[in-house]
Amino acid sequence: MRVQRRTAAAAVAAAALAVTTLTAGPAQAGNPNNSKKLTDAVTVDGVYRHLEALQGVADANDGNRAAGTSGYEASGAYVERTLEAAGYTPHRQYFDFDYFAELAPGQLAQVSPNAKTYETATFTYSGSGDVTATVQGVDLSLTGDRASTSGCEPGDFAGFTPGNIALVQRGTCPFGDKAANADAAGASAVVIFNQGNDPGRMDLVVGTLGGIVTDIPVVGASFADGNELATTPGATAHVSASTEMDRRQTFNIVAETSTGRADNVVMMGAHLDSVSDGPGINDNGSGSASILETAVQLAKVNKLNNQVRFAWWGAEELGLLGSEHYVSDLVDNDPAVLDRIATYVNYDMVASPNYVIGVYDADQSTYPAPVEVPAGSPETEDVFTEWFDAVGQPWVDTEFSGRSDYQAFIDNGVPASGLFTGADGTKTDEEVGMFGGTAGIIYDPNYHQPGDSLANVDKQALDIMSDAIAHATITLAQDTSAINGKRSAGKSGHPHPTRDVGQRPAA
Repeated sequence: MRVQRRTAAAAVAAAALAVTTLTAGPAQAGNPNNSKKLTDAVTVDGVYRHLEALQGVADANDGNRAAGTSGYEASGAYVERTLEAAGYTPHRQYFDFDYFAELAPGQLAQVSPNAKTYETATFTYSGSGDVTATVQGVDLSLTGDRASTSGCEPGDFAGFTPGNIALVQRGTCPFGDKAANADAAGASAVVIFNQGNDPGRMDLVVGTLGGIVTDIPVVGASFADGNELATTPGATAHVSASTEMDRRQTFNIVAETSTGRADNVVMMGAHLDSVSDGPGINDNGSGSASILETAVQLAKVNKLNNQVRFAWWGAEELGLLGSEHYVSDLVDNDPAVLDRIATYVNYDMVASPNYVIGVYDADQSTYPAPVEVPAGSPETEDVFTEWFDAVGQPWVDTEFSGRSDYQAFIDNGVPASGLFTGADGTKTDEEVGMFGGTAGIIYDPNYHQPGDSLANVDKQALDIMSDAIAHATITLAQDTSAINGKRSAGKSGHPHPTRDVGQRPAA
């Protein structure tokens, strides 16, 4: 964790492929063309009104806004209407995906030698089933002295008894790989428990398999509960999951400004879908509403140096599918277009009730990144950290892990950073001293639950983060030279004839 560090470059950049334009509209009052003006214009009440609308959408559509459902369609229609009223021409990018819904809560219990029920959650894309069988641990690391590779290789299951429940541990590889390997070894069910090697890896694991990889039930457990099953000789457990899966269509929504350099586009993104279990107002109505209100207010700026593109991703909760489709589509149609992208900035959960003010640790000053970090990402991070320092707002690093929609961008060499108020990690005493709240519980106790409603939103966190989003948007729209060396000639939106070197800093 860190609170401050040295001052670095003060501005960062972005560039991307044009897919929509901000059409000329009626003259609007004001011209919020600097950080002070735009942060004043993007109010927490304005953002909250969008959250109220998304809550209303969920209330009218079976309590959720999941991809492939009527709730997601209505969420998209609301975003589009709001953008159109501000003068944008939003574009839908459709794609097919594997739909998933949980029909009943998952169950996990030790049957013998001790009868005990555990807290659990069904993994997204888990198969259905009701299983009682012997628990068998697979390459576990219970001391926390190494990163767990449990279940990542087929060889981990050498000697596994078909029909047993595979007990595997979070770490190193995707959950889907662990589940698929367990299925191939003849497991009747899979329990994936937390890693236990730091405070953020102790609680219940809630995750996705990333797609349909198995038809057996897969559920999560905390480190303590998994450890108990692993160390109880001859433990028998009961695992159940009830799910539905099929092939459906959903969409991303993308809109951008008409002013600013078309070869140097600042990109801001947030996923619009919820899980099927709840309305998803913090996860991720909060990020979606914040960039929506920022887009509305930015439309009043007369001229920008760089175009700004906003994206609302579909099917993030099912494995980052919308952003992956967007980037893959760019790569497949014109790989050179990635050179135009200087940075992507991601906002996924910015109003958690037991919040921290987290910035993705792109410079790895606190957390080694499990992904390759493109050059220019630390300069993107600086936009947030320097501003928080300037206004006296405490902040901490959050792991640059690739667990949200920036993953496809950094996998293709595009710098990124973003903001995060916390999900299933546990708040520490030190963080309570910085931000208030409660130590020893997770940042969002309603994460991926029906309780992720308006009542789950912390307006103070939302206010802090929406101001930071507004600041980053206008800062990047004015100057991207710290990332890619591109400078514009005044507010013309044209390259500076002598100072536009068009290169990112070395890693």
